[in-house]
Amino acid sequence: MIRRLVLWLDDRLGAASFARKALRKAFPDHWAFMLGEVALYAYIALLVTGVFLTFFFTASGQDVVYQGSYAPLRGERMPAAYASVLRLSFDIGAGLVMRQMHHWAALVFVAAIAAHAVRVFFTGAFRRPREINWLIGTGLLLLAMAAGFTGYSLPDDLLSGTGIRIAYSVLLSIPVVGTWAAFLFFGGEFPAPITIGRLLALHIMLLQGLLLAALGLHLAIIWHQKHTQFRAPGRTENTVVGSPLWPNYAMKSAGLGLAVFAVLAALGGLFQINPVWLYGPYDPTTVSSPAQPDWYIGWLEGALRLMPNWELRGFGHTIPEPFFPGVLVPGLLITIYALWPFIEQRVTGNREVHHFLDRARDAPRRSGVGAGALTFMVLLTLAGSNDVMARFFGVPVETVTRLLRGVVLIAPLVAGWVTYVVCRELKAAEGHSGAAWHLVRRGPGGGYVAEDKET
Repeated sequence: MIRRLVLWLDDRLGAASFARKALRKAFPDHWAFMLGEVALYAYIALLVTGVFLTFFFTASGQDVVYQGSYAPLRGERMPAAYASVLRLSFDIGAGLVMRQMHHWAALVFVAAIAAHAVRVFFTGAFRRPREINWLIGTGLLLLAMAAGFTGYSLPDDLLSGTGIRIAYSVLLSIPVVGTWAAFLFFGGEFPAPITIGRLLALHIMLLQGLLLAALGLHLAIIWHQKHTQFRAPGRTENTVVGSPLWPNYAMKSAGLGLAVFAVLAALGGLFQINPVWLYGPYDPTTVSSPAQPDWYIGWLEGALRLMPNWELRGFGHTIPEPFFPGVLVPGLLITIYALWPFIEQRVTGNREVHHFLDRARDAPRRSGVGAGALTFMVLLTLAGSNDVMARFFGVPVETVTRLLRGVVLIAPLVAGWVTYVVCRELKAAEGHSGAAWHLVRRGPGGGYVAEDKET
């Protein structure tokens, strides 16, 4: 019956030849190429657990009296959204595990995309003809961060509510359009009763639709274009050496997917994350300390904490302090990051088609810029925990802030320069060493001949 069904479909669609060609498509075996798949499987876990959570979550900011199982808050008035998250955590079977799996999957999803982006940057995998996919990948990273922030904000607890208030203030600081943008996304002056409903719509509809579309387009372009690979004996720009899609690569990929699901299930069941019952419901008059967002938003939090209290006034308008670290600096960084393939083309004049990947030493200037940028982002993320560091070291938080303001300006330059010098020297030493590999070819007489080729 299955055979007849397959033949019937092939007769109507003519898919047999495409399937045969597709199943023989080669994929490189290097572990670094699996980072994108980790992100894909984490996203599948997000979708599965997210559907479960949606069945029990109440997207409302209206006050209710909590009568659930968590005794310390029983009888307290709280937003309906927060009460439903408590019910999910304590009264719904597997609810807490699903909540925590969802949160861990979000962290892994963004981390895998970021690691994949770092690999693509340092190996030069963004070069022609892959500039479009670099732009799509940039969009995927931004969408993942936005989806993570909106999902993290839904419980309406004290910690996430503080984050929403910060986001509202940053959006409000945009000149001219800030007021209308804040009203559109938050449903009125904060805190508004319909804010949680707006965030839920963004989280499960608009952002997920854009994510799925961008992910599908990203994978389609990868499938259509020749896959990148590292240089090795016998490889050329016009061939891809690796495992065929079926059965080798498909089985390895399925095993990776099961491993990702297993790790996320273990994290969700064994490691506590975001215990909202300890924070309490959101109160506009209260801010807990220490209070940090998820790691992928930490660099924005750090920029806000480090920025001096500067304001610009002119032409009857005021540009408040949150605009510079919350909008201007991230906007510049994201723009430079997105346009990097075109910037590098313009600077180097290299517009050739590339299917081979670079090592870090092969492009010292790119590696230096990348190392400096990573150092800058890590320091901003640390600055988002300046109150934690102040408490740990027993010094005033103002001292930590002033120290980080200097370090965040100097350390990236030092890291970038050191990386550039090291990569340049490694490349030069390799060129002087005369390192070579031997390519073995079969001659016309049937024998084998070794040819020396420079690495």
